[in-house]
Amino acid sequence: MESIISGKALMTKNNTFIYDKDSDISADDLSAMIAKNESLSNDYNRDYNYYVGNHKVLKGRRNKLRPDNRIVANIASELVDTFTGYFMGIPPKITLDDDNQNDNLQHWLDMNSFQDKLAEVSKQSDIYGRSYMLLYQDEQANTKVAVLPPTNAFMIYDDTVEQLPLAFVRYGRDAETNEINGTLYTATEIKSFSGNGVFTDSQINVFQNVPAIEFFNNEERLSLIDKVNTLIDAYDKALSQKANQVEYFDNAYLKILGMQLPKDKNGNVKLDMLGNQIIYSPDNMNGNVDVGFLEKPDGDVMQENYLNRLIDNIYQVSMVSNLRDEAFSGNSSGVAIQYKMLPMQNMASTKERKFTQALRNLLAVGFELGTIAEVPEDELYSALKFKFTRNMPRNDADEAATAATLNGIVSKETQLSVLSIVDDPKKEIERMQEEEKDGILQNIDIQNQAMKNMEGAEDEKNTEEQA
Repeated sequence: MESIISGKALMTKNNTFIYDKDSDISADDLSAMIAKNESLSNDYNRDYNYYVGNHKVLKGRRNKLRPDNRIVANIASELVDTFTGYFMGIPPKITLDDDNQNDNLQHWLDMNSFQDKLAEVSKQSDIYGRSYMLLYQDEQANTKVAVLPPTNAFMIYDDTVEQLPLAFVRYGRDAETNEINGTLYTATEIKSFSGNGVFTDSQINVFQNVPAIEFFNNEERLSLIDKVNTLIDAYDKALSQKANQVEYFDNAYLKILGMQLPKDKNGNVKLDMLGNQIIYSPDNMNGNVDVGFLEKPDGDVMQENYLNRLIDNIYQVSMVSNLRDEAFSGNSSGVAIQYKMLPMQNMASTKERKFTQALRNLLAVGFELGTIAEVPEDELYSALKFKFTRNMPRNDADEAATAATLNGIVSKETQLSVLSIVDDPKKEIERMQEEEKDGILQNIDIQNQAMKNMEGAEDEKNTEEQA
């Protein structure tokens, strides 16, 4: 289902912008799409506030007449950081089949701190539901990459079945005038705009493709926080109320009933009851003296059950494993732990497929320019290899046993890829070949030396016999 924003600008139900592929983006339609993205940014900023701990429970007027604790249990941050660490804690291996091309690719990745930026994209997609990578040329004509959040950037896709990238928009507000200024990237040019979307200047896009790619975890563009924000609010509220009750009843009241206390000359009891939580009555209905503290009602069990239920629901709905669960601290079997982590593994598998496609498209744009690596156009997609590794405690013994059983069944590179300790199977094979070569040369040297020693001993023996 699509809704019209303005003119030829549409938006899908997953908040993706669509535009007529055969038309130039007008200033009015661009302004309308920016206004719509500004509206969406309210939700993006809400999710960011959950991540940094600025939760709903902190807002509103405070009650000065009774305890008013505002406690934030920042579970949103834990969900995002746990899943980001699980998915991207071990950087994925991005390689090319050709050794020379692969060396150029690895150099470019290192020069751009690409793995760090990829981790940031992964975290932003968990917080906001989407994130962007933008390729650009610096002053030395080096291809660089930048990470942009959806709060001030968005992609425009064409209206075909494939919904291919048509343009990318990056914008911001002037600090003094609060006027929106930005840049529109298309496949052929890069245009600046200001104010109400009027284009000011233009330059050629050397990439000859839209130089940005959208990264997302799922087609719905749902973030981890979107799924559980109401549960997080309920948990913060319940925890704050529990703290209020503890503080309120900790200030227990002393009751003095049926006892006459001394009075001063004005007839006032010689006891400072103001602010000291004392209830005094010289008369008691049963006529007995009753001195003691008022007991508070005990609702702790009910509160704890409610809090635990909320925690379970938060982790269940978000599909992120609660690493503080007893299953991860006891003597549970590896299979039991795998089942416990299955929902998070499934979610990570979906995200891996989306990220693999996005990375392949991003690097293909850079390869077209030839500044990253010179890969033939017909090999752009087949030559790239991606290997994602989940960040989990590893069992080197099991991995070594698995690798050993694969000997002679699969290629040496595939066999070594099973081992977590091997970062680059190709480089490891090269090192193994060098070691084997060095070993052969060393054996040859030993044999040659042995032959020389034998020849020397024989010559010495012949000399002695002749003498």
